[in-house]
Amino acid sequence: MLKKLHDAGLRAEHCYMAGMASVALAFTSWLLSKRFEHAGIERADRWGIFVGEWAPTFFAMGNGLQMYER
Repeated sequence: MLKKLHDAGLRAEHCYMAGMASVALAFTSWLLSKRFEHAGIERADRWGIFVGEWAPTFFAMGNGLQMYER
């Protein structure tokens, strides 16, 4: 899978940037959901955790893609 992504033009830097953006998005979504969502803090926490799970995936893909760039 990583070889196909690399051949398609995806680079490790792209995945690292997506991971950092995911961290920022998780924090922002948690903050906005906490402030504007009427469902309560539990829903804000679940939404922040859901989006926050993307970051490790992107970082792991970035590490894997680095092998193909060497």
